[in-house]
Parts: sequence; C-alpha cells; structure tokens
Amino acid sequence: MKKDLNINVHHLTRVEGHGNIVVDMKNGVLNKSELHIVEAPRYFEAMLKGRNFHEVAITTSRICGICSLGHQLTSLKATEVALGLEISEQTEILRKILVDGATFQSNILHALFLATPDFLNVGSVFPLINTHKEVVLAALRLKRLANDIGDLISGRAIHPISCVPGGFTKLPTEKELSDLKEKLIKEGIPDAEFAVEVVASLADKIPTFERETEYISVYNDKEYGFYDGVICSSDSGLIPVDNYLEITNEFIVSHSTSKHAKFNRSSYMVGALARFNNSHKLLNPLAQKVAEKLGLVAPNYNPYMNTVAQVVEVAHCIENTIGLIDMLLDRGIKNEKPNQEPTKYGRGIATTEVPRGILFHDYTYNRKGLIEKANCVIPTGQNLANIDDDMKKLVPEIIEESKEDITKKLEMLVRAYDPCISCSVHMLEVDFIE
Repeated sequence: MKKDLNINVHHLTRVEGHGNIVVDMKNGVLNKSELHIVEAPRYFEAMLKGRNFHEVAITTSRICGICSLGHQLTSLKATEVALGLEISEQTEILRKILVDGATFQSNILHALFLATPDFLNVGSVFPLINTHKEVVLAALRLKRLANDIGDLISGRAIHPISCVPGGFTKLPTEKELSDLKEKLIKEGIPDAEFAVEVVASLADKIPTFERETEYISVYNDKEYGFYDGVICSSDSGLIPVDNYLEITNEFIVSHSTSKHAKFNRSSYMVGALARFNNSHKLLNPLAQKVAEKLGLVAPNYNPYMNTVAQVVEVAHCIENTIGLIDMLLDRGIKNEKPNQEPTKYGRGIATTEVPRGILFHDYTYNRKGLIEKANCVIPTGQNLANIDDDMKKLVPEIIEESKEDITKKLEMLVRAYDPCISCSVHMLEVDFIE
C-alpha cells in the first residue's frame, strides 16, 4: 500500500462555482480528503429582509441562473403558506410542468455535457462536437425544448417573470400547449431515448464504488416527488416539512464557505439518486423501462450512479409533462387572476425538489407584508458532508492506482453530485443595526 499521497485540484472544472479537492495521506494515514468550497459567501437571506411579498420570489430566482425556477417556486409556496394565499389546481399543474422542464433540462446537460466527457477521456464537451456530434445536438435540442416550456408558461426560461404569489400574470393558450405537447412527443421522447442509449453505451465507464448513506428527498404518495409532499428519510421515514430544521442541522466547517448538514448519520445525500431510492415505485412506465435498461435498481449506494438516475428522471419528466398538458387541455384553460389578498401574516415553510435535491425556503412576514426573517437551505450544501464522507472511503480503496487515476475518480465523484456551489455559499449571518 502506498504510504504518501498529496492531491490538490484547484478549482474543479465542469461544476457550477469554485471548489478544490484536497487529499493528504502520510505514512499510510489519511489525514485529509475533502472538498473545499472557496466561493465567496453571498447574503441571500439578508437580501430578503424588508422585501414586500410581491418582490421576494423574483429576488430569490437570482440566487442562481441554473436553479432560478426552483428557487422561485419554493419561494412562492413559502409566501403563500405564510400569507394564506390559496392557489388553483390549474396553477399547481402549470407549476408542475415548469418543475419537470427545469429538471430534465438540468439533468440532461449534466449527464451529456458535464459527466460524459469523463467517460470519453476528454476535458470538456467541445471535443465531442467533432467526435459525437449527434449527442451534443440531442442535448441542445432537449435544452431548447425545456426553454420553450419556461418561455411559454413562466415568461422566460431563466429568472421567470409571470409566476407570482397566488398564480400567474399570463397564461398559455390551449393552442400553445397543444403545440408544446406535439414537440415533446415528436422531438423530446426520441431525443431522450437516444440519450439513454448513449449513457447505456458508457455504463462500463462508471466507477464501481458503494457507500451506504441516508437519502433524503420530497415524497408524495400520489406521484414521483418533485413539486410538493413531505420529507422522506431512508432512515427515519416521513417527516413534516415544518420540521425541516430537525433534519438539516446545518453546521460550519473550516474548509467550506458553505454550511454542511447531517441528520441520522454524519451526512446524507440529496438529488436524483436520493429521489430514485425513495420514490422509484412512483416513476412513470417510460422511466421504469429506462431504469431497467440502465441497470439502476433501488436501493443503489453508488454515488456515481446519480448521473444515471438523472437520465431516468429525464424520461419521467418528459412523459409526465405530456400527461399534465393533457389534463389542462381536457379541462380547458381558465382565465384566472392571481390570488394576492393575504388572509394572515406569519411564518411559511416550503420545499421543492430542484435538480440537485431538496430545497427549503422559510419566511416570516410582518403585518405589513414584509419579510422579517428568511432561511434558505440549499441542496448542494446538504450534499457536501456526504461528498467528504464518500471521498474518505474512496481514497483508501483506490490507493494503489496511479495518482492521475485517483484524481480523475475524485473529480468524477464530485461532478456526479452535479454541485451548484454558488447557490450554497451563504454561511455568514448578517445583523442589521437600525
């Protein structure tokens, strides 16, 4: 066994934000195996203090250009709980379509643009334009299709503008929804099936590694948990959303500007693999077939398989969106105005599954409809302790491999979580002196 190993990957590539991988082994003892988050902290919650409820969701969408829709919808839900704003079934269905679109867009881009280069031993997606052109084009078409969903229903693909507390300021027409459905059937499903074939052909490139951990996600007994439900822990079962602080237990570590989290163990995992492990029986038929083809069976304890779980979800989200559109077309689009008349003022807690995992927003409003206190718990922050624990187990298992191969597997491990680092860095608390 090797006695000494020193790895320092400065600013890991193909992730959102800045993180470093640091490994130090001396005389056969692993002293350090960590993902260092070095992104400068941002003050999400501080930005919300004093904001009117009309401004909050549009502000939180700016937390991230990748997860803007997820932050906005979770924000809207928290505000609606706090102010007693009930929404219609039509509004809920439209929001579920948005969540599906945002999920399959992010998942396919990670799987084919960020993870696939590792499997093909290239540094980025750009060499694949020449060697695997159809793969790149399929991913871009799926992204464009997801953008079309955002443009149609939320006003634009990034930082939506028509989603507001209590509903929507602009609604799609039945003709527009019908056209979108046709695109999903004629373009979306074939491209998704092609992506499945690509990932299946690369399955032998996925590292063999297992570490059982706790998996936490949204759970809904009526559907695969994305938009709404309760918290599900693979260790503890179902937990009310209002008890989220008992689950997340955020804490500060010296090597990260993002907080870490833990519940029943030293860490837990959120994201596509956690959702699959907890809710796989609720996947629709197409996604069930994709999971079988890709060899993904629950429970799965290989974090590298998170990318495969993302591809399974792409199939689920596209087929699910078609079904949701059919529901709207069967009922007809009603010209509804947003319900923006508060019936109370207080605290509202909400959760939504964004591509990288379970997201929490928690707001307290005063009688003027202004935020007094806010808390956002980000999926990547919840995953960081689990990444560290994975690396601590992985390094001794592959220590006899070359330093280059060890480094690559560590980079692939972090990328498998699809971290959104800039979302997660908000560890500092700001006190306002007035």
